[in-house]
Amino acid sequence: MARRKKGDIVNGWVCLDKPYEMGSTDAVTKVRRLFNAQKAGHAGTLDPLASGILPIALGEATKTVPFMMDAQKIYRFVIEWGTSTDSIDREGTVIGTSDVRPTVEQVKAALPQFVGEIDQVPPAFSAIRVNGERAYDLAREGVEVELKSRRVTIHEVAVTDVPDADHIEVTMRTGKGVYVRSLARDLAAVLGAEGHVSVLRREMVGTFSVQNAVTLDFLEDLAHKGRASEGLLPVATALDDIPDLAVTEQEALSLRQGRPIALLPQQIEQLQSRLSSEEGLISVYSDGTLVCLCNLKAGRLAPDRVFNLQ
Repeated sequence: MARRKKGDIVNGWVCLDKPYEMGSTDAVTKVRRLFNAQKAGHAGTLDPLASGILPIALGEATKTVPFMMDAQKIYRFVIEWGTSTDSIDREGTVIGTSDVRPTVEQVKAALPQFVGEIDQVPPAFSAIRVNGERAYDLAREGVEVELKSRRVTIHEVAVTDVPDADHIEVTMRTGKGVYVRSLARDLAAVLGAEGHVSVLRREMVGTFSVQNAVTLDFLEDLAHKGRASEGLLPVATALDDIPDLAVTEQEALSLRQGRPIALLPQQIEQLQSRLSSEEGLISVYSDGTLVCLCNLKAGRLAPDRVFNLQ
């Protein structure tokens, strides 16, 4: 007999506005307990020293996490000039000082070289694994970590505020794998200055943003009132960029059983007009309920991930 899973069946996303000084794993644990959910996970780690958007998947939503990992992100952060730290944030050990304070014009002139596809070396204090160990663990032990540069994409980056001569606020829209601290380090180097990230906030991950975010205090209040479900977003929230198709109840049954279905010519034409090629991933619904993700190929839909939703 299969062991009964602990917790309730809860399916959906929580767009959490993670507070400063809380780790992503701790945030997932707190949200899971508030919902008493059987299963939970997050889409993209957010450092304890950063606040902002941390999408947390519950139940069947965990099957859509991979689509969020590649989503575009928006970060707003402050660079503090004058000191560099080994972790490139305010918690690190100071490793360099300088009286250089780049002007707004100098920063704006330097930023374009960081837009587009660029090679970026991740910080030594990062979660990247080196010989099976986290880079930040090795760095804290005093082990010199040499990380290879990676090709990443920065779509936009601009100065958005200048509180004073010692600080400058930058907002950046990125692709996967971009490190804000690495950008701050490289920008400071280009400008002949010393600097580190003193404030970091993530404002968007794909379809999750500050507009549909909730705080832990808000969720705790809902849970106390027995209304935790009001803090949930649909499982399909993560599939906003994927073309969808409505099917009949019988077709949905076939797909749930792992059997492909053939499409009508007009259905194929409709889907292909929304795809970049004649094949691709399709989200399938029946009576408004997400059934599965399917691969469209040769006029047929073959189930890839089936969802158990009511």
